[in-house]
Amino acid sequence: MRSRLFWYPLVAAATFFITILAAGNRSAVTMFIVPLEKEFGWSAATISIAIAIGIALFGLMGPFAAALMNRYGVRRTVCTALVLLAASSLLSIRMTQAWQLIVLWGVVSGVGTGGISLALGATIANRWFEQRRGLVMGLFSAANATGQLIFLPIFAHIIAWDGWRPCALLIGLLCLVTVPLFALVVRDRPRDVGLPKFGNTALEPVAGHGGNPFTSAIGTLRVCLGSRDFWLLGGSFAICGASTNGLIGTHLVPACGDHGIAATTAASLLCAMGIFDLVGTTASGWLSDRFDARWLLFIYYGLRGLSLLYLPAAFGAGVLGLPAFAVFYGLDWIATVPPTLKLANASFGIERGAVTFAWIMAMHQVGASLAAFGAGAARTALGTYDPAFIVSGGLCLAAAFLVLLIGRKPRSLSAAAAA
Repeated sequence: MRSRLFWYPLVAAATFFITILAAGNRSAVTMFIVPLEKEFGWSAATISIAIAIGIALFGLMGPFAAALMNRYGVRRTVCTALVLLAASSLLSIRMTQAWQLIVLWGVVSGVGTGGISLALGATIANRWFEQRRGLVMGLFSAANATGQLIFLPIFAHIIAWDGWRPCALLIGLLCLVTVPLFALVVRDRPRDVGLPKFGNTALEPVAGHGGNPFTSAIGTLRVCLGSRDFWLLGGSFAICGASTNGLIGTHLVPACGDHGIAATTAASLLCAMGIFDLVGTTASGWLSDRFDARWLLFIYYGLRGLSLLYLPAAFGAGVLGLPAFAVFYGLDWIATVPPTLKLANASFGIERGAVTFAWIMAMHQVGASLAAFGAGAARTALGTYDPAFIVSGGLCLAAAFLVLLIGRKPRSLSAAAAA
């Protein structure tokens, strides 16, 4: 068996890379906002509609993607998603109308990225790892956030040099090339290569096909809707999405432009956030294996809320402004994912955990979608992003206290009266 142990890091590495690629595709349209405004005269609000739809579908597709992985396998589901991502990027080169942007970078790209998203990470972590699951999920979560940010300086330089179309071409070709590589490397379950889960000694029983994916996803949602913990996890995660990729990931670059900061410099700040997120979210996974996930989430949301309340002042604060914000916020970017998955598994079980987490992730992306559109609309109406930053900071502080209620049953009326 020792000769086959390479499968654990190999599958984890392939998942890490695919997650980075999908997230990079999702974030590319952020860098297109200003070029599209200049070339076609589309407003930030119009472009934000496409971004909002893409972000929403990125989340809403997650539960069905997790169910499809259970029914048809990880490789088929992910390779199909990569083909959709390639199509959305390559066809967008010829677009001339706003509705084409909405269809390609909103609908097609949203479905494609949703077919990968963190549903893939949760599925691989739950299937392949019994021990170190939190650490592995931390790496996958970091890949999702880092991928949204680390490509941005590359995109910015390509756009500054030759426009947005070569950037879209590069993304599309990368997705196409990755399809056969992923199909060759990844296996659906450790049992397929004669291995148990990492940390176990016995092979798992042969898995069933998972039934109809749509029925499975909807059935899991029906169970979840009756759970108080689901609403607490989903509500707090919606705030997480609104404050990260919906707001900062989408609008920090144009917000910097409002303050006279070049797009390449703003993209470098986001890249720095991605690098620090890789450290922060991986560390969060390690911490989630050892400490109470509720208190970790309390700390993460509280610190994020304070940093967003500071952001409007950071634009004019020199070296203690945006650079300090990038480091501090980057460490906390999506550190919430590993403890959220841990709480979802504890509340709903490992077998249902991936699909349940995907529904929670869907609420994350709905929150991100609303923030992406709302911030763009606010910028169009008010001429500044500052109110969006302040509202988001306040929501994060509220989420910090909501997460402490997860897993704690509310007292009955009789118990409350006796007290």
